[in-house]
Amino acid sequence: MSRKEDKVKDDNKDLKDQVEEVIDNAIDEVEENGEKSDDQASDKEEDLTQEELLKEDLQKEKDKFLRLFAEFENYKRRTSKERLELFKTANQEVMTAMLPIMDDFDRALNELKKSGDENLLKGIELIHNKFKETLKAKGLERMEVEQGSDFDSEIHEAITQIPAPSEDLKGKIVDVVEPGYKLGEKIIRYPKVVTGK
Repeated sequence: MSRKEDKVKDDNKDLKDQVEEVIDNAIDEVEENGEKSDDQASDKEEDLTQEELLKEDLQKEKDKFLRLFAEFENYKRRTSKERLELFKTANQEVMTAMLPIMDDFDRALNELKKSGDENLLKGIELIHNKFKETLKAKGLERMEVEQGSDFDSEIHEAITQIPAPSEDLKGKIVDVVEPGYKLGEKIIRYPKVVTGK
């Protein structure tokens, strides 16, 4: 019996090996078919991935281009604005040098009015007006400050403070010692004023 048992055991073993081999082969076939379908799916995914990567790269380049273009436009606007401001204030030094002459002219006119010589006054007024209009044409503008106006430290320079001659002049401008001037929108000389306290 032992031989029979050995033979049965060997047959069982052979059968078991055959079954295992068939199962392994079936599993291999299923895996190969699965791998083929996975390979096909992964090929599609790779194609999609490459296409998506190219689209992403294209989008990044578009964004980069748009940002660069926007920066360039901002640069052009800024430099043109700076250039305009430079042209407007290019003669600031010359205008600032002319202001004391304008002040002297104003004082001379006031004194000539007191003298009573009409012909001399007319001649000086003509020259004064021509000088003033020429400077105005170049962008110089006198700041209008009157007695009784509110004092604003942003646009006025207080040189002294005196007791107010009346109640309504407290904290206001009592006198203008020296007029102020603007060149375009920029103040090149602040008006010097006396305020009441």
